[in-house]
Amino acid sequence: MEKSKPNNRVFVIGVGMTKFVKPTDKSIGDYPDFAKIAAHRALRDAGIKYDEVQHAFIGYVYGDSTAGQRALYEVGMTGIPITNVNNNCSTGSTALYNCALMIKSGLYDCTMALGFEKMATGSLTLAFPDRVSPLANFMMKNDELRKDSGKPFAPQLFGNAGLEHMEKYGTTEEHFAKVAYKNHLHSVNNPYSQFRTEYTLEQIKQSPVIQAPLTKLQCCPTSNGAACAILCSEDFMKSHGLEDQAVELLSIAMATDTKTTFESNSNMKLVGQDLTKSAAKQVFTETGLTPDDCQVCELHDCFSANELITYEGLGLCPEGEAGKYIDNNAFTYGGKIVVNPSGGLISKGHPLGATGLAQCSELCWQLRGMADKRQVKEAKIALQHNLGLGGACIVALYKKYNSNSGKVREDQTACPDKLEEIEAQEARPRFTAKL
Repeated sequence: MEKSKPNNRVFVIGVGMTKFVKPTDKSIGDYPDFAKIAAHRALRDAGIKYDEVQHAFIGYVYGDSTAGQRALYEVGMTGIPITNVNNNCSTGSTALYNCALMIKSGLYDCTMALGFEKMATGSLTLAFPDRVSPLANFMMKNDELRKDSGKPFAPQLFGNAGLEHMEKYGTTEEHFAKVAYKNHLHSVNNPYSQFRTEYTLEQIKQSPVIQAPLTKLQCCPTSNGAACAILCSEDFMKSHGLEDQAVELLSIAMATDTKTTFESNSNMKLVGQDLTKSAAKQVFTETGLTPDDCQVCELHDCFSANELITYEGLGLCPEGEAGKYIDNNAFTYGGKIVVNPSGGLISKGHPLGATGLAQCSELCWQLRGMADKRQVKEAKIALQHNLGLGGACIVALYKKYNSNSGKVREDQTACPDKLEEIEAQEARPRFTAKL
């Protein structure tokens, strides 16, 4: 059956996020605290009140049922529908995807996508060991293709995908290290990043091996944090005078696994290579754009191996040639396209429910010219990729509504330190002098 084509355009009119911090860092509080900060910042950026939001989708992976309500009730209790979503590491963009569908369908004019995570230290583990794991078939196939190394499941799966790419295309360990070097370098200019240290390539290569070919500095950390986006219809955007800051969500697609994930006997397909290709094909077909039209991209670099594989899956370079493009600095400033100017998951951090919406925030700031020292010159079209094992992959394309400056008010900023100053000033008691 042919898909019906919805008529409504979708716009992102406000974004906001917290700094991403280590799970042991209590500076941003508990999950209701940092979810509230992200939501308030997105609403401030949009210049609207919470009671104008008609539906909220809230993403988190590690938390009890209705934790989304507990978090959003800190912002307001207006009785709107609140839907909690969990799609592993693609949870945040899954909330975004559902918000966009609501606008496209005409059911709502203004929706909120909010994602947060409060994580434990160390590698990801199963929350419910007393039942079959959603990743059981993935690990079974992994063990069939390559012997179980005894390492945590995530670095095993992605590390083995990297090994397959090396065997198939001649990629080297240095290529994976160069990906991490780039992302750590980019994060130096991102005040939201969990880590902002510049490393040498040799330091990255010599850090402890987690799962060959991946060293510690090529693996994303666990993190606490939140991010939020406000989406709306064209009528809502124009009636609120938000043309100058609006970013159009040109297309957003989700793909899940097909039989090829397990039947192809490929470690790369086991971690979502075909999902990435499918979702990317959908958005480029819908918009008529190509990867060459994009100037900036935030993609899911949970491990350096996945970023390298994803270059090819998104069509940023031909299959098998990622190593050559990396050697030519194609994916950083001055190259073909700037990938992960935020520092990516490897350096910015990876609070699972927030990651997809942090990517959205970064790309909107880039298109609005608000990314400060990490600003990509002449950024017109932005590409997003967010992947969750198990599995789901979301790919999206963005474009600013017009060419005017994306900052229209003095209190609009992408700098968390400036936002904290504004928030502290607003929180001070106001005294009225007696006459």
